[in-house]
Amino acid sequence: MAQLKLPIGIENFKKIRTEGYYYVDKTDVIRQILEDGCFVTLFTRPRRFGKSLNMSMLRHFFEIGTNSALFSGLSIAENHGLCQNYMGKFPVVSISLKGVNARSYKDAYALLVSVINEEVGRFQFLLESDKLTKFDKTRLEALLDEHMTKSTLIGSLRKLTILLEKYYGQQVIVLIDEYDVPLAKANENGYYEDMVFLIRGLFENVLKTNDSLKFAVLTGCLRVAKESIFTGLNNFKVCSITDSDFDEAFGFTDSEVKSILQYYGQETHYTEVKEWYDGYRFGKADVYCPWDVLNYCRDLLKDEQAQPENYWLNTSGNDVIEHFIDSVNGQQTLTKIELERLISGEIVQKEINEFITYKELYNTSENLWSTLFMTGYLTQRGKADGNRYNLVIPNREVRNIITEHILVKFRQDIKKDGQMVQRFCQALANGQAQQVEQIFATYMSKTVSVRDTFVRKAIRENFYHGILLGILSFKDGWTVTSNRESGNGFSDILIQIDDSDTGIVIEVKYTEEGKSMESDCKAALKQIDEKNYTETLYQAGVKRILKYGIACQIKDCKVMLEE
Repeated sequence: MAQLKLPIGIENFKKIRTEGYYYVDKTDVIRQILEDGCFVTLFTRPRRFGKSLNMSMLRHFFEIGTNSALFSGLSIAENHGLCQNYMGKFPVVSISLKGVNARSYKDAYALLVSVINEEVGRFQFLLESDKLTKFDKTRLEALLDEHMTKSTLIGSLRKLTILLEKYYGQQVIVLIDEYDVPLAKANENGYYEDMVFLIRGLFENVLKTNDSLKFAVLTGCLRVAKESIFTGLNNFKVCSITDSDFDEAFGFTDSEVKSILQYYGQETHYTEVKEWYDGYRFGKADVYCPWDVLNYCRDLLKDEQAQPENYWLNTSGNDVIEHFIDSVNGQQTLTKIELERLISGEIVQKEINEFITYKELYNTSENLWSTLFMTGYLTQRGKADGNRYNLVIPNREVRNIITEHILVKFRQDIKKDGQMVQRFCQALANGQAQQVEQIFATYMSKTVSVRDTFVRKAIRENFYHGILLGILSFKDGWTVTSNRESGNGFSDILIQIDDSDTGIVIEVKYTEEGKSMESDCKAALKQIDEKNYTETLYQAGVKRILKYGIACQIKDCKVMLEE
């Protein structure tokens, strides 16, 4: 039997089950939803945790005319009574608002109309039915009009459920995926109030006092304040990342990840996968980010030596982190210390408000902490009291994302003081180790540091390496290379000064607490000699080479020179 393909980016349950893709069984969600019995259920999870695939799975289970073979061998198929009573028994309206992403309200409105048009288009056969009156068909045709009025759009989903119930003689299940994307984009582009009015009207009509509705399930990234969107809904349940209900429904559990790695023969990489992509805490469950696990597994199948990457970073913007780093630079020292503690793997205790709206995300530092938590940049390690949680960075990937943004901000700040860059580089070129040390220490004091705790030594060294490269990137007339192969290894930083016979080799070390920075500087210089890092510069005709050993410890440093 051919090996199953990895379902990267595939959110269609039927496609996965019929075209030879690996599927992590989440069908027990069906049983949980039915036993819960809520009229409207909202699941909030960070992006790339399987929300859309679960919604597709729900549609294919409940929808009239489904293929029961899609669920053969899955956990829900073992519940024969439930399958007999519910599988393929209901008309289903299923929409995704993920694509309602526009710079203007007019364009967003048109995109939302298009979403409704497409879903109603699946039921055009109703126009030929004798069960619907001429008036019913006129109403249905209005829902296919790409120029529908606002009142028609707001009532569209409700009208569709009424017509479907009339045709099938059965109440309708409504699925709305990524309900909050239009609100997020509206907030970014300045038409938030108009979009709130539109979405509130659409949801109220279909979800509130609708006798044609069996039940509804919604997903989103954030829990937008109930009173702003879901006004007056009874029997409304929110399952957020703090709730134990459905805590294993989104994301991969440890046993599921082990099964994936075993199936693809990648068990030896379990430790790396866990370090990079585990660590999220939903309710009482520890879960991995599915997007990351699948992407890394794919890369390993192509190249056994593939290294883990920040796959999650590339799936959308990271505005939340940018706002956080900006706030750290603009606020009191306390916030800066808290960020340093997080990067070092320590806990920061904060009160979390899950009821903020998109308009309030960055209004206060308290809201910003809540936003970081709900969007997956931070996770919980237990609840202190009330709404206070012990917050940590979940894994190495997110830590990398945050430190990269810190370095970007650092480079932006460096650019503002060109004279300091010139003094630093001039001291390097002149072999003035003490002045290099003083200026570099000044730079370190201005940015967030990596403390000596959870983070591995190599990662800490890379951080300070990044600070140095940020400074050197603004020096004209210098050719600067990083981790370049030279001699018998890869040097941290090689510099060739244009129109000069001078070259510079820098090796960076991180000094553990209680150890000597001077000893690490000597070790760095010894490594330059033993690995012959100067060879590339000699081959380029450089006659004078300055070798720097630099040791860092939190915000302190030591610089030693050999010429």
